[in-house]
Amino acid sequence: MNVTQDLSFLSLISNASVLVKLVMLILLGVSLTSWTYIFSKMFAIKKARAQTEIFERNFWSGGNLVELYQDATSNRRGRDKTGSMERIFEAGMSEYHKVKNANKASLDASAMLDGARRAMRAAYQREMDMLEAHLSFLASVGSVSPYIGLFGTVWGIMNSFRGLANVQQATLAAVAPGIAEALIATAIGLFAAIPAVLAYNHYSHDIDRLAIRFETFIEEFSNILQRQSR
Repeated sequence: MNVTQDLSFLSLISNASVLVKLVMLILLGVSLTSWTYIFSKMFAIKKARAQTEIFERNFWSGGNLVELYQDATSNRRGRDKTGSMERIFEAGMSEYHKVKNANKASLDASAMLDGARRAMRAAYQREMDMLEAHLSFLASVGSVSPYIGLFGTVWGIMNSFRGLANVQQATLAAVAPGIAEALIATAIGLFAAIPAVLAYNHYSHDIDRLAIRFETFIEEFSNILQRQSR
């Protein structure tokens, strides 16, 4: 009964060395932070996908582009009300009208199209930066956490074997608690790393699909503006 009590999970953590406890605390903080980013990114990507689908339906329904632009500009202050694709559209349409009004005499079609395309590309980069925020943190957690846990494990095992120097007869019962304490650090490191890696791969795939939709929209909308400028 005493052995079972000494090898309980909480007892092993409380009896671990100071450095191993510090490693566990770091991994716990990293894990909580990564789970926060995992849930926030999940909701952000889900919202971005839904807003993109709504705008695509409105855009390809054959409605007036001027009315869509007016709706986008009226919702500009409320970022939560507009999606990434709508903001890309608003940026391109706004620049197109600015260049068109500035060149009423010459009506340089290439200048209007180039300006609109550059504005949409700039808006596209801003939206991608927003969608990809904190992904690098998840990647770092997935790659570094196991090594941090392994460092705590190696240190704990080293202390366990150093303690055997003062024991005349080394037995498994003498060394088992120290090794078990050390292995907990590796377990916590894996607990932090595995969800972060899975989330990073899943969200990277979802963001890449959204990026393809945005890039396709930029090309298609540029073709529409080119036909209108003739």
